[in-house]
Amino acid sequence: MHRKYLLSLVVLLSSIITSAQYEQYFTTATMRLDYNHVGTASEEHFAFDQMVNDGQWAGSKTVLIDEFRLGKYFFEVKEPETQKVLYSRGYSSIYGEWETTPDAKDNWGSFHESVRFPWPKAEVDVTIYKRNRLNGFDPVWTYRVNPKHHRAFTAPVEQHYNTFDVVVNGTPEKQVDIVVLGEGYAKEDMDKFHKDNKTIRNASAAVPYEFTAILMNDSIYGGGGIYNLYITAAVNNAFQEYLFVHEFGHHFADLADEYYTSATAYEMDAEHLEPWELNVTANPDPETIKWKDIVTPGTPIPTPWEKEKYDKHSIDVQKKRVEMRKAKVDEKVMEDFFLDKKAWDDKLLANMKYSGQVGAFEGAQHKATGMYRSAANCIMFTRHDHFCPACQRGIKLIIDQYTK
Repeated sequence: MHRKYLLSLVVLLSSIITSAQYEQYFTTATMRLDYNHVGTASEEHFAFDQMVNDGQWAGSKTVLIDEFRLGKYFFEVKEPETQKVLYSRGYSSIYGEWETTPDAKDNWGSFHESVRFPWPKAEVDVTIYKRNRLNGFDPVWTYRVNPKHHRAFTAPVEQHYNTFDVVVNGTPEKQVDIVVLGEGYAKEDMDKFHKDNKTIRNASAAVPYEFTAILMNDSIYGGGGIYNLYITAAVNNAFQEYLFVHEFGHHFADLADEYYTSATAYEMDAEHLEPWELNVTANPDPETIKWKDIVTPGTPIPTPWEKEKYDKHSIDVQKKRVEMRKAKVDEKVMEDFFLDKKAWDDKLLANMKYSGQVGAFEGAQHKATGMYRSAANCIMFTRHDHFCPACQRGIKLIIDQYTK
């Protein structure tokens, strides 16, 4: 009993100290540091644009340091003289995805991006790091933020948007805050949309927010999610709920895709380095696998499953899907096609020897071999209705980071 009280006291004191640090260095507003991210597949550059008051700080005032270090990029806000880290977060970006496409090998790309953190009371250094091939981070840009700079716009962004509360469960700093934008973008508008960072951010700032969801006014199946940036999801589709939740998994917890039979626009490395995402692994060692503590007792690692049968059916489905898209069949026909695939997947994956158990099932993150997921099925693997245990744990960790 005494140990329990002592632990509670330590946690309380730690919270008080961190909260005091927030009050010492930051105001109650949010700073949005806008910059231009320019480069190719082999080089990249950053250029300061402006600093904007992005409204009330909605994040935690006690969990200021990101211990998970997820995402392709990572940034730190530091006190200039001592280089003490005051705030940090991992994130990914449109540029980070674009640079993996064939287009980046031959052309330059320019993307307007932002990082958000509590508005500092004095000058701070912001350093952006990029993940290297060994899963460490290398510094790629440092900027001295002066809150009194002539391009530091301290007044909140003037709003012209109608807003309403969907669900309110408490104060912003104690909850996960999601802003949903109905921008009316259709699929053919996505190139314009991805370059329209200022408009999206300015619209989001109409309310306290940490995560952003954009609903596409489109019936064509599709969407996308980028960690700590935003998600897009078509909402006039039979799979609108699945699309939203799947893409939100990417945006909120940096969950990796667990599927591997769909075509992807990105060029994947042949190497199987250990991924940073919490729901996939290249390490099928039962003693050191990243979700060792939740593996079902008695489950073999790697875990046998009907992979050959699944692969053959899924590849045939993908070929048929391409043919149907080329033929421009009605979207309702496509929806029925996807529903049939979902029913087939659910039946197979729920009726195997190790269905419902936590193990290491080969096939994940766009790779048929050498990469593993924690369960036979998951909303990040097929159009399933639930997250697997590894995904659930990752989501809970991020919720704690933003609400403690």
